[in-house]
Amino acid sequence: MDTVSKAHLAIFLFYICSTIIDIRTVTIGWTSYGGRFKFLTFINLLIQTFYFGLAVANDIWGSNVRPSDKKGKKTGLQTFMNTFLASVVYPVGTFVVMTFWGIYAVDRELVFPKHLDKIIPVWLNHIEHTTVLPFLLLEKCLVYHEYPSRKKGIGILLGFANSYLIWILWIAFYADIWVYPVLQVMEAHQRAIFICILMAFFISIYILGEAINRFIWRKEIALSAAKQKQKKVT
Repeated sequence: MDTVSKAHLAIFLFYICSTIIDIRTVTIGWTSYGGRFKFLTFINLLIQTFYFGLAVANDIWGSNVRPSDKKGKKTGLQTFMNTFLASVVYPVGTFVVMTFWGIYAVDRELVFPKHLDKIIPVWLNHIEHTTVLPFLLLEKCLVYHEYPSRKKGIGILLGFANSYLIWILWIAFYADIWVYPVLQVMEAHQRAIFICILMAFFISIYILGEAINRFIWRKEIALSAAKQKQKKVT
């Protein structure tokens, strides 16, 4: 088992254990409409677990082919993982970490009220809102990912973001529950502006992730571009 496979397995087991502990430890939210599935933090935990589970499966049955590899063919699983990481896994994971700690720094009561300290242990809070980003950056450094076209990638990301937005607005309308206190204290026009800013933030995270990937794997990407150009000529 190589370094990448060991890292994927370790992170996957870490997330599996974290998800089980989260479900057993954090009882708040399950009894209300939508359960824990109304919280982006919990959805993101499931997304990260699913992705690294796929990564383990890909290490066993799929491929991790780079443009510089002379042998080997990229499998459909690898192609799906590339798009999934670029369009959902990395942007959503980074968004959760940055927005949580950004709002927390301004007023923690708007995102993580003090009474939750008695329900959610500090270490579990960091698993859900801190360690996600280092794991994703490690994945970017260890594994070559071919990004989809920017139009396709951002389209998938905004599709996910808008689906979640519709979901939490429906919960607010149907069950009179604002998933996040920060939205509850805002006027309607303020919510609209805030949501537009968050959507723009999502896009900027995607573009930054693409830039980080391009910087880390610039030689591989240049080689891939050269191969594509050569194919068009021939």
